[in-house]
Amino acid sequence: MKLPKGMFQRGPSYYVRLFDGARDKWVSLGRDFEEAKNRLKKLRAGEPTMLRVTVAQAGERWLENYVRTARNAKGLRLARCRVRRSLAPLLGAKSLGETTGDDLRAYRLALERKELAPQTVSHVLTDARCLISWAVESGLVSRSPVPRRLLPRLQERLPDRLTDAEVAALVEIEEPFGFVIRLGLGTGLRWAELCRSVASDVRQGVLMVSQTKSGKLRRIPLPPALLNEIQGKAGRLAPFREADPGTFSWHVRRMSGVERFHPHMMRHTYACVWLERGGSLPALQQILGHASIATTQRYARLGDEAVREQVARTLGGQTVANAVAAEAGD
Repeated sequence: MKLPKGMFQRGPSYYVRLFDGARDKWVSLGRDFEEAKNRLKKLRAGEPTMLRVTVAQAGERWLENYVRTARNAKGLRLARCRVRRSLAPLLGAKSLGETTGDDLRAYRLALERKELAPQTVSHVLTDARCLISWAVESGLVSRSPVPRRLLPRLQERLPDRLTDAEVAALVEIEEPFGFVIRLGLGTGLRWAELCRSVASDVRQGVLMVSQTKSGKLRRIPLPPALLNEIQGKAGRLAPFREADPGTFSWHVRRMSGVERFHPHMMRHTYACVWLERGGSLPALQQILGHASIATTQRYARLGDEAVREQVARTLGGQTVANAVAAEAGD
């Protein structure tokens, strides 16, 4: 295969060398040969390279060309917010082709100075890294400037689950709030999945969850008590807006007195109780719809109360040394 004049191949990718100011610049044309030829023609016709396009402009192209097709509506909304509120104001004026690892480290420091939560900083930086990876794969820049260890190290936290006393208070509040709480605690559904569930999704004691985050159909067996409640209903099981979990949370907190409640705690509680009662990790992964079992393993970390119960059951109130000495004496 003969390359057009001025095109070079390095490994699986094609490049063109352009004179930019006082030095040469290697511009990636991508890995597809036909697309690389088309990009070369456009460059020779005067189309600007990404060396002259700002990070903010690249961010808008990333939103339209990648995020719009790769993520759901919520993911697009979050990515757009991160680009326009963080990336564009803090790094947007920088040329994408001249962005360095130090520029991205400075971006992280600027985010941290805004006193954002570490998890939020991590999400914003992950999107910046995704944007640059897309630019490399699309042939817009020749290599990624993302340095190692760009993301902050996050402190591991136990799942934010409800206590037994909080569960008891929540399930007794007035309808339809109480039923939605019982449905969430009995299925481990996400808030959006709760709002989309309808009574006809229940077949032979199993809730069919079709509109999921991963796009895969899930089947969740229902406890008998919850199944009896659902059999008397028609239409949507949770008569609340998918886009407004905050209003639901406000009413639940006011009626139950559980001031820290938020809908996702029902999912965390379902998963923790499942494992504490001896349920298997692979089965929980299937019920929750996690793509990787590593995500499900977060729930395998027992809470303080569960650990105390196991210590009492195993050691009977003794220290390890006393228990060993007692066995030796026997």
